[in-house]
Amino acid sequence: MELRCLPAILQPKERSDIVKGKLRGPLNPDGRLLRLAFDTGAGETIIAPGILDELGYNPRQGEAITVIRSVVGREHGYMIRVERFECLGYQARNFRVNAQDLPEGWNIEGLVGLSFLRQFNYEVRSVEGRIRVERAVS
Repeated sequence: MELRCLPAILQPKERSDIVKGKLRGPLNPDGRLLRLAFDTGAGETIIAPGILDELGYNPRQGEAITVIRSVVGREHGYMIRVERFECLGYQARNFRVNAQDLPEGWNIEGLVGLSFLRQFNYEVRSVEGRIRVERAVS
């Protein structure tokens, strides 16, 4: 069992819940780097629709329409499969994400939610600015 400690994903004095990810798509097979919130309270991994558009994904390829309820109201989006999603040193192919607008001013392009995280054991060490991740053994 390998334990990956990834302090490099965080910048000094930066919030420890912000991680880097990469998303690949038909128009950018090399991928686009993303700034993502590590969110264990989100059931799905969320990516801003503009990012998906930029990578060549189309809402017509979506599998389902979604609605997220929050304190600011109801936000509509859609579920779509992406070629490859990478985050925390791991990747998922043919991975389903929720295309959803995010509030302005958050300075993120998505959320890494439980749809990706549930395949791992992880430990968030906020004071140290680290997230330790290991693939869960079933």
